[in-house]
Amino acid sequence: MTPEIIRRWRSDLLDSGRSEDRTAKAYRLVRSMFTTAVDDGRIKRNPCRIKGADQHRTPERPHASIDEVYALADVMPERCRFLVLLAAFSGLRWGELVALQRRDINVKTMTVRVARRASQAQDGEISIGPTKSAAGVRTVALPAFLSGELVKHLDAYAEAGPDGLVFVGKAGGILRRGNFHRETKWTAIVVVAGLPKGFHFHDLRHTGNQLAAEAGATTRELMQRMGQSTVRAALIYQHATSARDRQIAEELDARVRKQRPS
Repeated sequence: MTPEIIRRWRSDLLDSGRSEDRTAKAYRLVRSMFTTAVDDGRIKRNPCRIKGADQHRTPERPHASIDEVYALADVMPERCRFLVLLAAFSGLRWGELVALQRRDINVKTMTVRVARRASQAQDGEISIGPTKSAAGVRTVALPAFLSGELVKHLDAYAEAGPDGLVFVGKAGGILRRGNFHRETKWTAIVVVAGLPKGFHFHDLRHTGNQLAAEAGATTRELMQRMGQSTVRAALIYQHATSARDRQIAEELDARVRKQRPS
């Protein structure tokens, strides 16, 4: 294996329609394999030497404002209303949300325990298993303003018993993403709510993470809340925003005025 072969392999991936994201991930995997081969003394030099081939630019996804979140929740079928609110204000993933059971929710402390996730195979079979990573097991604090919506949803729509699912399909059982999109007419309804065309359900997770960052969460705090084991994803939300910048300026103003009253 030579650097020339690696370059040609990478070019073939891109030419065949593979995205830059998938190609970069494939390149990183192959490079790690050859790194192990070097460490084991099987080869002398890693042939993966393409500068920047392990990197890709992920287009920034949109996130909703607080008013837009509520506008979307207002046009949802009533039993899906709290799903939208919880996704937006907790930052949980779809698979984590639909796997939630009553015992994971503490109404008194307003916390949700993420201990498992649902995943759907290509044949449509849904299984409940471990979270995406060890960091995914976490307890997320919920804002107090959600308490009324939470209690209302649990009373009206959640399954009974501590193991009962918090969110269920229209005919019962675990909520499937495809059924949810069809029932809510998601593609059209997001536009009705004033959100950009192409807004994904996963963008509600981005919304929650963005709001947490604007509230002053540190990188470590964001990692814990998001269930991420690396700082890479958390740093996406750590860039300065005009809203947070104004809040910082106002806090500085209050401190200075307190110390040096005019």
